[in-house]
Amino acid sequence: MRQFWDSPYDNMMSHLLSPSDFGTSLKDLNIVAMLRNFWEQKQVKGSDSQSEDSVKGSVSQSEGLLLYESAPSPGPPYICYVTLPGGSCFGNYKECETQAEARRDAARVALMNSLVNELPSRLITPLFITHSLQEAASASTVSVEDACDPSTSIGTYCLLLQSYTGRTMLEFQEGMTVFQLLHWNGTLKVLRERQCSRQSVIGYYSQRELDASMRSSMALDWLGRERQTPRLLRMELRVAQRELDVARRHGNELRFYKEKTEILSLALTDVLPNVISLAFIKLFYKARHWRLYSQA
Repeated sequence: MRQFWDSPYDNMMSHLLSPSDFGTSLKDLNIVAMLRNFWEQKQVKGSDSQSEDSVKGSVSQSEGLLLYESAPSPGPPYICYVTLPGGSCFGNYKECETQAEARRDAARVALMNSLVNELPSRLITPLFITHSLQEAASASTVSVEDACDPSTSIGTYCLLLQSYTGRTMLEFQEGMTVFQLLHWNGTLKVLRERQCSRQSVIGYYSQRELDASMRSSMALDWLGRERQTPRLLRMELRVAQRELDVARRHGNELRFYKEKTEILSLALTDVLPNVISLAFIKLFYKARHWRLYSQA
């Protein structure tokens, strides 16, 4: 870890965080290129470490390493999002008069979070897990001894943390986004009612990527709710958009909020894969739950 900070990135961090001459120093930096260079170097280091079996996971190939998206807007202020290789998403928190400025500001927020994520304190270790469980137990008035029981909420949290031992908090957040969406969408409640064990749910969804199939399944659920409660989708979308805007202005990680808006927008426009019928998707979704139930 130390050799990382012995690189030019220590100077980069001081430029990004220094309160003196802040605006001028940023103008002299090509933030977009620096962010790309950071992740390219991280990819090379990850490949080298992987050959030694010392680091879990790897980042994507350099092609399409970062994804920039500009929110539709007839004029300023403009909004831009950048998605990192693992799926974490950040956006510009300043009001930007041009799309290029919004892109640079989003890259700066992403770069600062990427750099901070390399600090030793962001690594999930057994000591970190112990402290996190103690804090969680204190905040929720449950016993920390319950962490040994995977059927409890703190036991589930312990199981999730342990599965990310040796990885960073940003990677942990990327994995938790799936479970946040499953909780928000009501899927976890359905699985509990079907008596699926928490271990089987974690094991299954930890191996699944947040892809178009999962988004379509969640959009189907919201379509069903819309039929029961008209205009529910529009209300939920407005709430999700406000949450996304607030999180962006605070410089927070945005994927959970952004995925919510995209899933609700998908449900509103009723845009589901044309090559698969609605009935087939429903059968597929039920079969997936049944497979989890049978593994419980």
